[in-house]
Amino acid sequence: MSKKFNLGALSIDEMWQLHEEINALLSIRLTAEKRELEKRLAQLRREKESRQLESADSEVKDAPRERRKYPRVFAKYRNPNEPSETWSGRGKQPRWLAAALEAGHTIDEFVIRNMESNENGFRRRRA
Repeated sequence: MSKKFNLGALSIDEMWQLHEEINALLSIRLTAEKRELEKRLAQLRREKESRQLESADSEVKDAPRERRKYPRVFAKYRNPNEPSETWSGRGKQPRWLAAALEAGHTIDEFVIRNMESNENGFRRRRA
């Protein structure tokens, strides 16, 4: 439909008829396109609902268990320059300890010596 219209040469009645034809075609095409988009939207909603149901089922199967309670781990090493900095010996070494070890110190220099132990290996509470 590659007709070129010379709109300036058309009469008002001819232009009005052209206007009505264009409106009718646009209405038909817009309605068809709207129907297609609504179908696609309904399909996407169904897919989303099915995914949510699947994920809800897997969440029930993979329900997180209650975390196991571990005993408190007391500090075994202390930074002599900053006594509030301690390390229990578990996990990654703190920066202050790694730097001191690189500087030539030994880890035994940072052990907290005044730990009193009972037969279970736990530190006694001070009175």
